[in-house]
This record gives sequence, structure tokens and C-alpha cells, in this order.
Amino acid sequence: MFMSATSLSERITYPESDGKPMGETDQHVNEIADLLKMLKHYFKDRDAYVGANMLCYYEQGEPSSCYCPDVFVVFNTHKTPRRTWKVWEEGKAQDVIFEITSKKSRLEDQGTKRVLYASLGVSEYFLFDPLQEYLKPPLQGFMLQGENYVPIEPENDGSIQSRLLGLKIKVEEGVLRLFDLSGQKLLRPEEIAVQQEEMAKELKRLRDEVDRLKKRSE
Repeated sequence: MFMSATSLSERITYPESDGKPMGETDQHVNEIADLLKMLKHYFKDRDAYVGANMLCYYEQGEPSSCYCPDVFVVFNTHKTPRRTWKVWEEGKAQDVIFEITSKKSRLEDQGTKRVLYASLGVSEYFLFDPLQEYLKPPLQGFMLQGENYVPIEPENDGSIQSRLLGLKIKVEEGVLRLFDLSGQKLLRPEEIAVQQEEMAKELKRLRDEVDRLKKRSE
């Protein structure tokens, strides 16, 4: 029985998970999760989609043609949550990709993925080795020129500037830190939690002070 190309395409399944863990170690997982949250907060008021650990497909009808970036940013698109990323439906691949790399994944991160991302037009590609197992320096960035990536030269302080993100990226005390171009540091999630706790304590103190003054005036 003849089956049309449309019918065949509709029957193809694109898995939502590759069955692999989010990161190789707790440190890798934490870096992925914190970077995702920082970028989501930074771009909350812009037409940008920030995702992590998502299966992405780049050839319609070929579920094996896929990749799974640790963290990524896509500009000029809606924020509607996706379960997978299909390049032919979205109209493009990612603009910026981060891989939290390790000695185990180095060949893929520096070889297969790098070539694939360049071929898909990913404009900026960053590698961070949180355990400093093999990458020297542990943070490296690349920009697409033509069909190939060229290194982004570090600043004097060791930071790397992302032209697309409008951020400076730096390693401090073994973790990634992001700075806007004015030099303002983006808070990591645990720092935001501490800040919110301190604000709540200060608000309580002010309320208690107001109540005390009211009682004195009665």
C-alpha cells in the first residue's frame, strides 16, 4: 500500500529524552541549572527563548539527526515552552550554545558538536570545564566566521565577551559568573535566595518598628 510522504512524516516519533543524565557530576548539573536560571532572568523581558538539556532535531524525518545542548539561547522567538526543538519548524537553530564539558565528553564537545553547530549556523559557542580536567583555560568561547569557529579572545581579566548576549562571562572561584556590559554582576540563584531572605528580614524589622512607634503614640 502506498503511503504519502506527509503520512509517513506524521508517523515518525521524535523522542523528548535521550535517556542520559543532565550532567556528569553534581557540579556539572549545578552549573547547567544556575546558568539556565541566570539567563532566563536576564532575558525575561526580551523576545528570547532560553532552554537546557533539550533534544533538538535538524533533519525532518530523521530522528537520529539530533543534538542536546546543555544551555542555549535563541533570539527573536516566542517564550512558549517546547518539549523538543525542531529546526525546520522554528526556522533556525540556536544563536548561542553553552556546553558544560568534561574530560569524558571532550571529543564530542570539541569535535562532533563543534562541527555540527557551525554547520547549523550557531553564532556563538562556549565551553566550560568546571572541574578543570582538561580545558586550559577552563572557559573558552568561539564565534562563527563563515563556516568555521574562531576563538573569542579573552579580556585582560580573563573574561570573554558575548556580543550576542551582551554579557561578559568569567570564571570566579570555580563557577561561571555573568556580568552585563556596565559591569553589574548577575546573581546566581543561591545569591538571589539570600538577598530575598535579607529583604524579608528588613521588611519585618521595619514593620515591627512601625508597630512599636504606633504603640508609643497611643
